[in-house]
Amino acid sequence: MAVCTIIATKGSVPRKTGTKMLVFENGAIEGTIGGGALEKKVIEQALDVLKNREAKIVKHNLVSELAMCCGGTVQLFIEPIMNRKNIYIFGAGHCGKALAKFAIDLDFNVTLIDERYEAFEGINLPECILIKNHHATAIESLNFNINTYIVIVTHNHAYDREILALTSKKTNGYIGMIGSARKVAIAKKNMIASNILDENEVNDIDMPIGLKIQAITPEEIAISILAKLIDIRNQK
Repeated sequence: MAVCTIIATKGSVPRKTGTKMLVFENGAIEGTIGGGALEKKVIEQALDVLKNREAKIVKHNLVSELAMCCGGTVQLFIEPIMNRKNIYIFGAGHCGKALAKFAIDLDFNVTLIDERYEAFEGINLPECILIKNHHATAIESLNFNINTYIVIVTHNHAYDREILALTSKKTNGYIGMIGSARKVAIAKKNMIASNILDENEVNDIDMPIGLKIQAITPEEIAISILAKLIDIRNQK
């Protein structure tokens, strides 16, 4: 949504400084800045702000520009408020923990999932949700929508394939799995043979996960994954 705030007025105007109106992506609004031609114009500008993801200040003369009888001028600050993406990281190993740390710093909501209690020892990420449970149980309790990014980086290849099968039909904005070329080929073959996904759907899954850079350490691998997530987020 976009927050439209009147920051300055002059002369006769329908609403005063500090008045706010929310404009949602579908054009619906909450609150009012006075109605009429001014509100219609600001809604159009707010939708442009959402599209471009850039805040801006606008100024309108109610008589000469909008043919309103009030006679004054209104200045507004229009600010986009974007949904934060939720990353579900399956696997609290070296890569998973590094990714969680970096992703929090870049405004993602992060959930780290692993059944191994010892995997969470030493983690100091207050903003990260930790789920210490088997992946199948965890998936049943999680919410999935277009703002959900699924990252599969567990310590067990069989777990990775199970998580992929359980989450691939869930609504999501992104899903990726770590692995070698051979591991990925086996996973794709199994998904198609089991009629879980067709070939096009399998090819839409990001595996091997992340950008193709010469990443070696867990931190470098995490950065390659996060770079891909940032690219997906900003494109959308």
